[in-house]
Amino acid sequence: MFSVVVPGRPCLTDIIAIDSQPNGQATKFAFTIPLSPSLSEIVVFFLPGTTLPPNTGAAIYAQLPDPNTGHPSDFRFIGALANEKPSGIFTVRPAGASARRSEAEEEDDMLDEGGASGGAAGVMTLGISIEDAQNIAPQLAALEAERPSGQTSMALVPQAAAQRQVSTKVLAQRIIGNAFNFLASFAQNDKGQDVVPLKSFHNWWAKFERRIEADPTFLEREDPTTNV
Repeated sequence: MFSVVVPGRPCLTDIIAIDSQPNGQATKFAFTIPLSPSLSEIVVFFLPGTTLPPNTGAAIYAQLPDPNTGHPSDFRFIGALANEKPSGIFTVRPAGASARRSEAEEEDDMLDEGGASGGAAGVMTLGISIEDAQNIAPQLAALEAERPSGQTSMALVPQAAAQRQVSTKVLAQRIIGNAFNFLASFAQNDKGQDVVPLKSFHNWWAKFERRIEADPTFLEREDPTTNV
């Protein structure tokens, strides 16, 4: 149902279903992500064909090691996805952590696993829970209040898209295709694995957001990757 991209690493698809329902449809999932090299942001998106039940969303939580004890901390809500918003970039820092570092510092950490500024050792557990949209909305509002002014809204349904009836599968395919077409030229071979620098993800996301703001309907057209 879901996939995760950590900049500079292969795409993650090894999701684990945490709960089992009588109808066979799990509602809670988890990814385990090593924290070395360090990371501060991840991309989460629906795989093609994924559609959530009506009036629900995918709440995303991160559990990081406590910086003082190294023990797992409580799960912290970091955002959500929905049929109307099948992908997003999410910040994964412990609560109370300092403001985000520069891209150059983050790239240095990814290239230097043993660097002095490397992230905390251990793993992060990324939890994804299918929940009622009305239960997710207050958490999104609280998270929105913590964000610096001027940053893109985290609302599950953008106002301009609220009335759209475009297939979730089509939207997901177009977003993924848009990202792939842009990022493919930046891929670098590292020990047999294609990796993409963090800066390239930031550049794609910034360009994608500008395109959405300038032309909110471009994903509804047949060839949204043209002139992206």
